[in-house]
Amino acid sequence: MAEESEKQNTSEVLEGSSSDEDEHNANGESEEEKAAKTFKDLGVTEVLCEACDQLGWKSPTKIQVEAIPVALQGKDVIGLAETGSGKTGAFALPILQSLLASPQRLHTLVLTPTRELAFQISEQFEALGSSIGVKCAVVVGGIDMMSQSLVLAKKPHIVIATPGRLIDHLENTKGFSLRALKFLVMDEADRILNMDFETEVDKILKVIPRDRRTFLFSATMTKKVQKLQRAALKDPVKCAVSTKYSTVEKLQQYYIFIPSKYKDCYLVSILNELAGNSFIIFCSTCNNAQRVALMLRNLGITAIPLHGQMSQNKRLGALNKFKSKSRSVLLATDVASRGLDIPHVDCVINYDIPTHSKDYIHRVGRTARAGRSGKSVTFVTQYNVELFQRIETLIGKKLPAFPTQEEEVMMLVERVSEAQRFARLEMKEQGEKRKRPKGGDGEDDDTEQSSGVRKKVKGGSGGRGGGGRKGGGAWRGGR
Repeated sequence: MAEESEKQNTSEVLEGSSSDEDEHNANGESEEEKAAKTFKDLGVTEVLCEACDQLGWKSPTKIQVEAIPVALQGKDVIGLAETGSGKTGAFALPILQSLLASPQRLHTLVLTPTRELAFQISEQFEALGSSIGVKCAVVVGGIDMMSQSLVLAKKPHIVIATPGRLIDHLENTKGFSLRALKFLVMDEADRILNMDFETEVDKILKVIPRDRRTFLFSATMTKKVQKLQRAALKDPVKCAVSTKYSTVEKLQQYYIFIPSKYKDCYLVSILNELAGNSFIIFCSTCNNAQRVALMLRNLGITAIPLHGQMSQNKRLGALNKFKSKSRSVLLATDVASRGLDIPHVDCVINYDIPTHSKDYIHRVGRTARAGRSGKSVTFVTQYNVELFQRIETLIGKKLPAFPTQEEEVMMLVERVSEAQRFARLEMKEQGEKRKRPKGGDGEDDDTEQSSGVRKKVKGGSGGRGGGGRKGGGAWRGGR
């Protein structure tokens, strides 16, 4: 039984790369695609076809149909496909096949923009290569360098890294070099460059062999990526599944136009209305993600934040709680907008509208993955109408308004403002804890820690003036 659930978990992790045949058909296939219905048809070797089968990948997705044969012929590949379309499988299978043909340590380097994505890619490689004994190392910031050095000393086959930490190891870890590297993959290449990793990427390109194979994968193409393409790839083949920026068909997208000061009330109202679903709510700053999470928690909604100011263990912990469904709401910054595959996300809410329109495509791509359906709601206030219009222009759609009852939302004002006050107090308390030299972790991001402030406020001593006691009552009503 345990084995069965483990298998199911693995397939869940990788499900984002599986595909529904219906989706293939719905999007009108060419004759060639109809012919290539299995991984075997694409030239994938028997042992890897079996691995795909065990993970429940019935047939290759469009990007896999396009990219795998080209990659197996030994060419450089630029893969452009909407998020959730199986890009990881498209580069992992050819790499594992090459590794089978000529086994070698430190064979492949995969660069990713975020730590969470690095762990996810590693899981996919290990699941696909479990029968052939593939060893992976994840090299990201926020984790002890010494233990990473020990893993690298064992010379794994595949290194999955964020650029900054990889440079640290190349400069400081004795005996670690990538001089024998055969493959370089850049996943979410546009974001790697947007996060200003350009200098790091240049340094990495200088120390790896010129005679290598390079894969660039991204859902969106930017000028920086085109510049990189000229510098890093030799006669690449472009595998573009969708030429225009698109979001998947099964995603219902809405917007909601509201006064800025009532954003929290509308958020609580939507969470209540769609209760029972799981949500990712995107905020523009770490501070905002933390504040909204605390506010929702004070209203009895199981919310957990995920942002760059949390330690790496906390970030992975938060993600696992959300994946295992013990928390139904994840408050995230754009750390979570790229590539993360959580099969059960029902709804994405853009609490803060993204400043780069292309980030919208990545954010809403966290739901409606691999043929499932999903919803997204974008909050538009009087200050960011223009940003919203840019998004509509980019995706070539006019979005419908999300239906809400204004009177019902306004009934929440008192309870929500009370919860906001508690959240501010807790943020202040956490800030002070961080300043103290031995104040514990200081990154309390889960329910257990938020009760201290509540007790104070209920007792009246922690409230502002005499409002504390009344606050307690209002908050209890909010439960």
